[in-house]
Amino acid sequence: MANWLTCKVIKKIQWNERLFSLRIQSDFHDFESGQFIRVALDINGERIARPYSLVNTAADNYLEIYFNIVPEGPLSPKLAELQPGDEILVSDKANGFLTVSEIPPCKHLWMLATGTGIGPFLSILKADSAWQRFEKIVLGYSVRDLSELSYREQIAAIKKQHDKQFVFVPFITREKVAGMINQRIPASIEDASFEQSAGIKLDEDSHILMCGNSAMISRVTELLLDRGLRKHRRREPGHITTEKYH
Repeated sequence: MANWLTCKVIKKIQWNERLFSLRIQSDFHDFESGQFIRVALDINGERIARPYSLVNTAADNYLEIYFNIVPEGPLSPKLAELQPGDEILVSDKANGFLTVSEIPPCKHLWMLATGTGIGPFLSILKADSAWQRFEKIVLGYSVRDLSELSYREQIAAIKKQHDKQFVFVPFITREKVAGMINQRIPASIEDASFEQSAGIKLDEDSHILMCGNSAMISRVTELLLDRGLRKHRRREPGHITTEKYH
């Protein structure tokens, strides 16, 4: 059972009216990129906790979470009100299997994210292990409008550093934006536009990590299973890994 660490917010980023990132001062760094922690606040005498993926790497001297406000939620609106210097509770243990060490041997790594599901993939992309293992890494990042396409500067820096190895394919579903796919990820797999943009195939040389909207994960999984790909399990290595902790 994880213990709670009392930490402090050191930076707050507001991406738009509903999307926020919090950078947290903490001595906890015992995690692998792609994992999540639990974050909590004491609200009206009750400790309210939720899981959040870490955007940072273990080499950073802070923790960072990326989240959206759930209007009727008990925690996220309160998290959005925090300011630098405010206290926040963080678990001292990370969990999750959306990590490079869990991926069986393959040539290409695909990471498919909707909304705040980009968090664990940013952590993976900023660490070294994935770049040492895969010939190509594709990030598909789907949001509703351009204001939700957070962390663009970090993604651009990753592209600059790993230009030949990294492919970034952004999706905008509710407005037309030049240079981006203007439909959902499942539809772009069905019509092959995703693979055309990536320049490689979703096939048995691939491993696919997915995080975000459950409808996207379910539909993409169906499409990949139809191609003969398999869900990954430790005892039965496959091609598809998802993380459902909501």
